[in-house]
Amino acid sequence: MDLNRIRNTSIIAHIDHGKSTLADRLLELCGAVDPRLMRAQYLDSMDLERERGITIKLQSVRLEHDGHVINLIDTPGHVDFGYEVSRSLAACEGVILVVDAAQGIEAQTLANCYLALESDLEIVAALNKIDLPAAEPDRYAAEIENVLGIPAEEILRISAKTGEGVAELLDAVIERIPAPVGDPEQPLQGLIFDSHFDQYRGVVSSLRVVEGTMRASDKLRFMQAGTTHEISEIGVRTPDMTPVDVLGPGEVGYLIAGIKDVGEAKSGETVTTAVHPASVPLDGYKEPKPMVFCGLYPIDGDEFESLRDALEKLRLDDSSFTYEPETSGALGFGFRCGYLGLLHMEIVRERLEREFGLSLISTAPSVEYQISMPGDRRVSVHRPSEMPSAGEIDSIAEPYLRASVITPSDFTGTVMDLCQTRRGVMEKLEYLSPERVELHYRLPLAEVVVDFFDQLKSRTQGYASLDYEPAGFATADLVRVDILLQGDPVDAFSAIVHRDSADEYGRRMTEKLKELIPRQQFDVPIQAAIGGKIISRTTVKAYRKDVTAKLYGGDITRKRKLLENQKAGKKKMKSIGRVEVPQEAFISALKLGD
Repeated sequence: MDLNRIRNTSIIAHIDHGKSTLADRLLELCGAVDPRLMRAQYLDSMDLERERGITIKLQSVRLEHDGHVINLIDTPGHVDFGYEVSRSLAACEGVILVVDAAQGIEAQTLANCYLALESDLEIVAALNKIDLPAAEPDRYAAEIENVLGIPAEEILRISAKTGEGVAELLDAVIERIPAPVGDPEQPLQGLIFDSHFDQYRGVVSSLRVVEGTMRASDKLRFMQAGTTHEISEIGVRTPDMTPVDVLGPGEVGYLIAGIKDVGEAKSGETVTTAVHPASVPLDGYKEPKPMVFCGLYPIDGDEFESLRDALEKLRLDDSSFTYEPETSGALGFGFRCGYLGLLHMEIVRERLEREFGLSLISTAPSVEYQISMPGDRRVSVHRPSEMPSAGEIDSIAEPYLRASVITPSDFTGTVMDLCQTRRGVMEKLEYLSPERVELHYRLPLAEVVVDFFDQLKSRTQGYASLDYEPAGFATADLVRVDILLQGDPVDAFSAIVHRDSADEYGRRMTEKLKELIPRQQFDVPIQAAIGGKIISRTTVKAYRKDVTAKLYGGDITRKRKLLENQKAGKKKMKSIGRVEVPQEAFISALKLGD
């Protein structure tokens, strides 16, 4: 195919600014979908995406317009799925930047725009939702010019809902975004930017041919994995999978090569022909670093192997989470998983339960700590039970984030208050316009992972938006709070917290466990301790049989004797008895959000 007729582009935007709706209008305008089969969010294929109204996985589609072929990728908007956006940008020469004409620039608009600028891509900016009564396109066009430097007269005005201005947007894509470059005679180099596992056909990979030509009869070599495979099928998504005989340079399509081992076709893999291979692989992608960790355990211990298989297959589809086996005295065998954020964690768990039919328990989220020990030794710790004793620790460093919050200026004070109570340090405050302000804070990740985003939304009536990126580690005054049942520590309930909030955590946990642990024949003390110092205590009172019920009158010593005997029996029972904590108590105490 003539390279000058190809355009490769992605749609990027903040959450809910209309990416998927715009993709629907583009499909309709180019006649890619039969009008009878058209539905909202057509490219969002997962039930989970439809229910939540968000895009989780990037989706590619090939459109034809005015004699040109446009390879379009619809990307997610949430900060947790920023890795999907960076992968899709590697397959493009330009992007469509969508901004809500009623809300203006939000945190993810900036983050995704900077990603596109770093990749040196052409940006076609469009103000969407101009049909809304609250839309102020002129005001926000000026804001975009002021913040991003895109001339206001070049910003298109569209309504993805009604279709107004969408044809002009397509023309602008053809006009402004450069055609790809590549030589069909060179050795083949194709970049896999996404894969998923199909139980009938094996691994299905999305790829962009960078150099050379891929033919359906070729034998391929996967350069990083070092394996060779015969092509079963190559084709393009229109949006249905349509087989073709040849994919030339600059084209985006799919590849099926009968791969059953999910580790062989990871995102970032370079494919070449086995006969005339390329000498060097393409750059691929930088591995994302997980920021939030939690344990995943099957409710039924027999499902451990099924969980392992499910995690392997899901990791092919979403390579941004990690997992490794771990055991817990309370919950048995499971996996410690790392995610890019809380929504990512929730989505992975829900996908495992839906797509693989598993019943899972997830423990409370935690972060990675780096501990310095005598003799210049450093260890990384993901859970409290791995933490050395206080005497062996020189210092503890925790991960920090550089967060940017965009909010209406009326809520500046309440956002500053929230960030400061979470141990945040302000770095910068900028006015984007008289009504909107951007705050830059340095925050500990541990203070953000639980309910920071919820608090931010509720304090700003839903108007604030948040974006963040890792900002390294810094030392902090952190301690391990252990929970003791009858003097014995229970690993599952321990936590690493800042010394200032240790007392509150200990008090909250002991009160909670008092309600969850069933009464025994003897008193059960529940204590929270830092090292050898008890900071909080409650007691689950014993059952007490009324041993004096059969007495009626007589000397008081008879009553006292029976009570003394009961007391001695309770003491003996307490010395040899063990507190059995029911599974439900562990699940309730460790549950997310409690």
